[in-house]
Amino acid sequence: MIIGVESSCDESAMALFDPEKGIVGEWVHTQILKHQAYGGIVPDLASREHLDNFPVLMREVIQQYEPVAGDKIAVTTGPGLAGCLALGMAVTKSLSLAYDLNPVGVNHLRGHAFSPFIGLHAVDPGAFDERFSIQLPHLGLIVSGGNTVLFSLDRDRSIRVLATTVDDAAGEALDKGAKLLGMPYPGGPLVENKAIGGNPKAYNFPRAFPQRDDSRFSFSGLKTSLRYLLEKMDDAELEVAMADVCASYQEAVVDALIRKTKHLIHKRQWKSVGLSGGVANNKRLRAAFERLARSGRLPVHIALPEHTGDNAAMIAFAAFVDPQGCQDNPASFNPSWELA
Repeated sequence: MIIGVESSCDESAMALFDPEKGIVGEWVHTQILKHQAYGGIVPDLASREHLDNFPVLMREVIQQYEPVAGDKIAVTTGPGLAGCLALGMAVTKSLSLAYDLNPVGVNHLRGHAFSPFIGLHAVDPGAFDERFSIQLPHLGLIVSGGNTVLFSLDRDRSIRVLATTVDDAAGEALDKGAKLLGMPYPGGPLVENKAIGGNPKAYNFPRAFPQRDDSRFSFSGLKTSLRYLLEKMDDAELEVAMADVCASYQEAVVDALIRKTKHLIHKRQWKSVGLSGGVANNKRLRAAFERLARSGRLPVHIALPEHTGDNAAMIAFAAFVDPQGCQDNPASFNPSWELA
């Protein structure tokens, strides 16, 4: 059994993973309402909320957990907010001492990288290793509020970054765009909702680094372009054009992600492609990613909605599927998520 602990930002999360049964329990306390008034995550507030939330989660886990020699507890070691990560470390140390568990550290992005395969394990845990191996090498895209990364996952389960953002992440661009449009935090899902029925070609927002061989994403210019557009509109004009503006802005984000992924698909003989991270819940992105996979005749793995945001199931699962990628001493924080 592996206990997962996730506290990198504003979600307090724990999970129980049984290699023979899959995820047998997972619990998440979100803080979104607490941070909405501030328009974003307040680190000190997030840390204090973890102090209140984790004792409740620990009681839930203890009620279901039956200790067995050799069990592990896997905790997120970063990247994330230092104070929040420290609370997760404290929970891990407490439980490892109380139940004689082997503590291991998992990089948050490695958790996202492996999360699309949780569903594959759930179908047939006994045959997972074989089913997983034939999906490699794998081209994955992580899209969240803090990260936008294209990576390769090879047969030895090593991970290599192929493209990343030089400024804002895609989710951050959606949230900041929503704020400019007068929407509360987190605004990405609200932009998606407002875009329904809108014309995605109504406004020509920029796509940065469109060149085929450029391994960079950039979304800060997109946000600036939206600000310039809004400066030319009064409130009445914006109300009429809101659906078109949101649809066009969202389309610029999705198109940039898909275009870069498409360029990399043709560079190697991939066996599968995958999508994960909080923005993977965006229906426009999911549909475009699935079309891209079909055009390349590749199996596609998209993280389940409950495993796209910050969650402990993906941390426990990563510790199971890739033990070589874990840190034996979680206290020795290492922000790198690529194997040496």
